[in-house]
Amino acid sequence: MKEYAELTEVAPRAGTTRPDSEVPMESKLRAILPDAELIRMYEQMVLSREFEESCAEQYTKGHITGFLHLYSGQEAVAVGATAGLHRDDYILSAYREHAQAIVRGAEPRRVMAELFGKRTGICKGKGGSMHLFDPNLSFMGGYAIVGGQFPIAVGLAFAAKFRKEGRIVACFFGDGAANQGTFHESLNWARLWELPVLFVCENNSYGIGTSVARASALPDIHRRTCGYDIPSERVYGMDVIAVYEAIKWAAEWVREQNRPFLIEAITYRFRGHSMADPGKYRSLAEVELWKSRDPVPAFANRLVEEEIATEAQLEGIRQQALVTLADAVKFAEESPWPEDSEVWEDVYA
Repeated sequence: MKEYAELTEVAPRAGTTRPDSEVPMESKLRAILPDAELIRMYEQMVLSREFEESCAEQYTKGHITGFLHLYSGQEAVAVGATAGLHRDDYILSAYREHAQAIVRGAEPRRVMAELFGKRTGICKGKGGSMHLFDPNLSFMGGYAIVGGQFPIAVGLAFAAKFRKEGRIVACFFGDGAANQGTFHESLNWARLWELPVLFVCENNSYGIGTSVARASALPDIHRRTCGYDIPSERVYGMDVIAVYEAIKWAAEWVREQNRPFLIEAITYRFRGHSMADPGKYRSLAEVELWKSRDPVPAFANRLVEEEIATEAQLEGIRQQALVTLADAVKFAEESPWPEDSEVWEDVYA
């Protein structure tokens, strides 16, 4: 059996099964987006990375308890994908969703307060790390149950189509969720009912400590959609621009066709599955190989090479992110705990 590290050696836009066969060649950044938007992408990637690193520190201090799954290494997927969607498109995710919520527009201080369990959190301290939710941002939740977001995404897409809202649903999930029954059931119904769902697999090579190659008869997750007559594409998920272009194209196709599409983004998490995972199942050489592909400095280098930003400007962005995170932690520390009586509030049934 081939190691999955070999199977994931893909170039941007490779492995496409799009309805059309034309795949654009790599372009200069300014041909894709204005300078301000490119720099904004970098800001979001840096803020996401620093947020996760700050979370790791607060976890070791005992300020964040329970499970904590960090996104470090996968920032290009959240940032590129969100940029390719409309502001009112629904987004659902799994339990590694801090960055996706922040990139969508959630305030870092409210997300940090939520992780601390404080009343000022985005879910009033009741959701914690794995259940961020803000309908005002059309961010319809992180889900701790693996594959739990699939049926909800299909339901939201059905409602959007029924109401003729013109919005789509972007459903993010990890490679491990592709072996859940809800994945296959939801793909089947999305195609049968012709629903506007964009399924986005963040394939980071491991479901907890088991590699995709060991757990899946077909490790190429994007190829599974052929059984449901759903087009798909694999994209290099360590390149924010490659992700942006793939998601933007697919999102508009889903919107126009009112049919589902799936993108498999090949990425990698630099830390263990959660803060409780030492990651002994991965070799140091493999981790270092993927860290050499770190999407944050890779994008920074492109911005400098194409004279969109200077190294001093990019360092200023990182320093500002650290200031934002220090403020978020201070806000979370000083925020009040929920009152005992609040346990009865916001209960659906």
